[in-house]
Amino acid sequence: MSSIEELYETYRKPLISYAYRMLGSVMDAEDIVQEAFISYGRLEEPDAIRNERSFLYKIVTNRCLDLLRSSAKKRELYVGPWLPEPLIGSLDAAEADPSEIYLRRESISTAYLLLLQQLSAVERAVFLLREIFHYSFDEIAGMVGKSTANCRQIFHRAKKSIQADPEQTLPAHIAEEKLKDFVSSLLQGNTSRLLELVSDGAAMISDGGGKVTAARVPVLGFERVIQLLLNLLKMYEGKYTYSFVSVNGIPGFRLAIDNGDQFVYSFSFKDDKIQSIYALGNPEKLRHLPALDPLGNEPGTP
Repeated sequence: MSSIEELYETYRKPLISYAYRMLGSVMDAEDIVQEAFISYGRLEEPDAIRNERSFLYKIVTNRCLDLLRSSAKKRELYVGPWLPEPLIGSLDAAEADPSEIYLRRESISTAYLLLLQQLSAVERAVFLLREIFHYSFDEIAGMVGKSTANCRQIFHRAKKSIQADPEQTLPAHIAEEKLKDFVSSLLQGNTSRLLELVSDGAAMISDGGGKVTAARVPVLGFERVIQLLLNLLKMYEGKYTYSFVSVNGIPGFRLAIDNGDQFVYSFSFKDDKIQSIYALGNPEKLRHLPALDPLGNEPGTP
């Protein structure tokens, strides 16, 4: 039997990775995993646990399902579009097998997390435990309190809804080049170049949570999206700084405004063009991010 310290070292990051995909919240994921280890450490007979990893995943699954049920009403009353808390940097790199890099990176993208939100809580758990964490249906059944056959049906139903096209996921270095080209063209007001970089059917989804100024409905179409961004640049001219960062496994950037507001931008691509722009500014969802330095730069930026 492993000690609680060994279990914590081995499973903390993958458990947070799972809980984050379930909840779309970094802080809630960290809290739930911490509580799971505390609960495990209080067991009177831990030696009776045959599979420590499965037991920990079961605890985290149940805590996630409970939180999702209790927060359903709060989500219904949320002001404007809802976006998951941004993850700056990599969540899975340390434990991901090289053959699974695409799957792991794609499954934390903002677009993918929004697809997961369309599933019920149980469907999401079954899908993630099978698709991303490779549990057998027998093991999953024990975690979510369903029959093996039912879990198999739930998974296949969910998989039809969650289809990520590998051809639409650009290699990171190409996505970064396109993003930097996009920002440069936007700053120059180069609309002809922007037409080459952004899809005609582009959408911009902003999450201010009613706490900062943000569009309360998605902005649709190339012209409307670009005009909105150009208007924002004009409004805040000389009053902002930005830095390129990895956001949910894909190149994005972090914008800091002199009034203290900040936004994290992430993107999705289709046919090598920017298809969706996600702008998250709700300060409650940015509390977990490292503080910018006095010049508005990321920590450690030269």
